[in-house]
Amino acid sequence: MFLDSDLLFSALRALTPILLAALGGAICERAGVFMIGLEGMMLMGCFTAVTVSWFSGSPWLGVLVAALAAAAYSLILAVGTVTLKGDAVVLGVAMNLLAVGLTGFLLRTTFGVQGTFDDPALAGLGTVHLPGIASVPFVGPALSGHSALVYFSWIAVPVAAVLLFRHPWGLRLRGVGETPDAAATLGVSPARYKYAAILVSGVLCGLAGAQLALGNVTLFSENMTAGRGWIAVVAVMLGRAAPVGVLLAGLLFGIAEAAGFRLQGLGLPQQATDAAPYAVTLVALFLTTAKRRRRTPAGASA
Repeated sequence: MFLDSDLLFSALRALTPILLAALGGAICERAGVFMIGLEGMMLMGCFTAVTVSWFSGSPWLGVLVAALAAAAYSLILAVGTVTLKGDAVVLGVAMNLLAVGLTGFLLRTTFGVQGTFDDPALAGLGTVHLPGIASVPFVGPALSGHSALVYFSWIAVPVAAVLLFRHPWGLRLRGVGETPDAAATLGVSPARYKYAAILVSGVLCGLAGAQLALGNVTLFSENMTAGRGWIAVVAVMLGRAAPVGVLLAGLLFGIAEAAGFRLQGLGLPQQATDAAPYAVTLVALFLTTAKRRRRTPAGASA
């Protein structure tokens, strides 16, 4: 059967990096910062997680340092856009390009290899088997046996929803994003909240990179994010920067990626199956834009 528990297991694993990065992008979007530097921060998280895990022998230390490194990398955008009033799009693209070149350079200087670093001594993230669920037919094999970061991403969705829509911090953050001048008159610092949103986004992207490099696989390859950060940006747009909407959009792309691997095993060319998530992204953007334009009254801007 094409649709089975293994496909759902692969989809949930593919979903996790996209979901974590998209949640960070959604928080930035609510703060009025258009975050397209998710790809670069994820890639920095991938390299840092692998490097620290290999040298220390502790994958969870790699996860921690990856989150901190990606948060530090996000300061480029924070300082550039919030303090220096630069263009977030230009800086985000520059961060993505810089991450590709920087990680490729560090791969050669740190490990003395080019392209991919894969070593049997590299410790990856272990799996967590959920008691009472693992034995349930279909559901158990699909939901149990993931890394802890996968389950963390599921918990992060309701936590982010409560934080954004039921907590005073989220109310102030959304106020900063919608009307920063009005928020400032109430004693709320727009700069402080934007810095916080960008740093949180960096932490989540670092965790996304760690899951990708130590959870989904156990290696580092140049540009291994392969556009997942851009897909996360699209998930933010499709989900209207709402955590549940982001989850549903990310799940769509996760299923597309898992289905692509399954079709590849059935004999389809690798190039065609690798393009499946990106084709779904384009179709989803097209359908969403068309639907919004139909709802827009005549004479109003789309």
